Amino acid sequence: MENKKRKQKKLKLKASARDNRRYLLVNEKSNEVIEKAILDYIGILGFAKAGYVFVDKDGNNLVCSVKRESLNDVRAALGMMGIRVENVSGTLRGLER
Repeated sequence: MENKKRKQKKLKLKASARDNRRYLLVNEKSNEVIEKAILDYIGILGFAKAGYVFVDKDGNNLVCSVKRESLNDVRAALGMMGIRVENVSGTLRGLER
């Protein structure tokens, strides 16, 4: 038998099946502080529904992503803990501007 590596075909989702996500630029140094704020305010189930994902660290700011449907809940959770959301955008490129 030959030991060839086969390329696995990467399945792509249709646009209608993809999650609508929003990217947040948050004025915070630690990802753990953001996660704790969300967990304290909306709980474990809300955290799971929000689909929180840490994307990148940019100096003193963090870039994270949440589902569009739970954006208001996440912003409220961060506001309750005194964490400032600098900008929200639908794309990473739009977040830079």
